[in-house]
Amino acid sequence: MPTPLRDITTALDAELGIAHTPDYPGALNGLQLENPGHVTKVACAVDACLPVVEAAVEQQCDLLIVHHGLFWGGPHKITGGLYRKWQRAIQSDLAIYSAHLPLDIHPTLGNNALLAESLGLPTGTPFFPWKGIELGLHIQLETHLTRDTLAGRLAETLGSPAHLCPGGPETISRIGILTGGAGSEIHALAQTGIDTIITGEGPHWSYTAAEELGINLFYGGHYATETFGVRALGQWLEQHHKLPHTFINHPTGL
Repeated sequence: MPTPLRDITTALDAELGIAHTPDYPGALNGLQLENPGHVTKVACAVDACLPVVEAAVEQQCDLLIVHHGLFWGGPHKITGGLYRKWQRAIQSDLAIYSAHLPLDIHPTLGNNALLAESLGLPTGTPFFPWKGIELGLHIQLETHLTRDTLAGRLAETLGSPAHLCPGGPETISRIGILTGGAGSEIHALAQTGIDTIITGEGPHWSYTAAEELGINLFYGGHYATETFGVRALGQWLEQHHKLPHTFINHPTGL
């Protein structure tokens, strides 16, 4: 039986704290595109791009949940591929729901928490304040973990080797995890006392900054570090709302 779209979005908004979690202007968290009002199958993906929308429609989904939504790149003229994306979604009655920072920081469904769990790391504590919330997880290790061991775990978890600046100690004790693109915050992160940063990507200059700051910097890929949350949301909806779901894998290479 179809599930009312309003019931699903209300449940997601409450679980993720959409109303009280600040974000970047282009995030527009929550329901971004509605459909006639019912859902029978959910697709989950990192980005609301044309290939993902087409795959969701082809797999007969009527709700697409993403981490980076329809407006992430700012306003653009709706022409070409952007027009085809909107046309395909609307004509196919595909609703689109986006959750950015609310999904990064969620204590059990979030990208940070699930990446840490996948790496076999202990439970972390929220850190790195921004607009009244804390964007990452700080993990204090009680047992020795070498930089090479962590690199191996990252490669196994993410499916490819992480790019590493070995600027910090070989034996790691304080890790900061911020999935996505937190490399540009390396100077502020260094002031928190961590010796190792795990994130997705960052600017060119962050490598030499890590060397000068004495910090290990792991770049696992923006996309690769942010598949965890949307996968978990699909499983959560299937468990709580009995909705079948699928994950659409469309790596960006970044």
